[in-house]
Amino acid sequence: MAGKGEGGIQGYVCTPHDRQSDSLIESWKKSDNIVDIYFVTATFSDESVPYFPNKANHYILVSFRDMAGILEDIKKNNMDRLSFMFSFNSPLFERAGDKLNYVSLYFTKYTNGDLEIGDLANVIARREKVKKASLAQMQLLAAEQPKFTFPYSKNLVILEVEGEATHQTDQKYCERTRRDVARKGISLNNLVSFSILEKLK
Repeated sequence: MAGKGEGGIQGYVCTPHDRQSDSLIESWKKSDNIVDIYFVTATFSDESVPYFPNKANHYILVSFRDMAGILEDIKKNNMDRLSFMFSFNSPLFERAGDKLNYVSLYFTKYTNGDLEIGDLANVIARREKVKKASLAQMQLLAAEQPKFTFPYSKNLVILEVEGEATHQTDQKYCERTRRDVARKGISLNNLVSFSILEKLK
């Protein structure tokens, strides 16, 4: 499945879970544009924290088919806290899975050539719990943009991990995956990880 689905750009939006979330969740549950809705805990890396001062602990993580409608939804409902949109540029690989447990986002500090991207895909594809890996870019949705601009928002890699184990186990699994990639000379830096607590749609 390519980053551009039928008629739109696919990806995830991540918006803080608070009192305003309920009406948004209800409308998203009815929307054909929304594939899945998850209640998640977010863990930001030390390196990324200064860029997102208004971050929350709990978010609604939503996968969508077309980014256009999502922007309108967020603007209508919840602009006082920072929301994140991750749009897929291109998938590295995808395989069938039963239960998404963990979504981990990384950034690279340089733009990789096609050869490195191929190496990245090959290394990650050997990690059987990783059900999908995609190149992506990030857009911040807020009434007021943070003071510091995150410089690597166009160089993201998203790993979607299946698991029945604890989130600590998933985190360690992703860290081992990151080290495997580093041995190929491609440095991935953790941006944020989402531990899925409950599937809402």
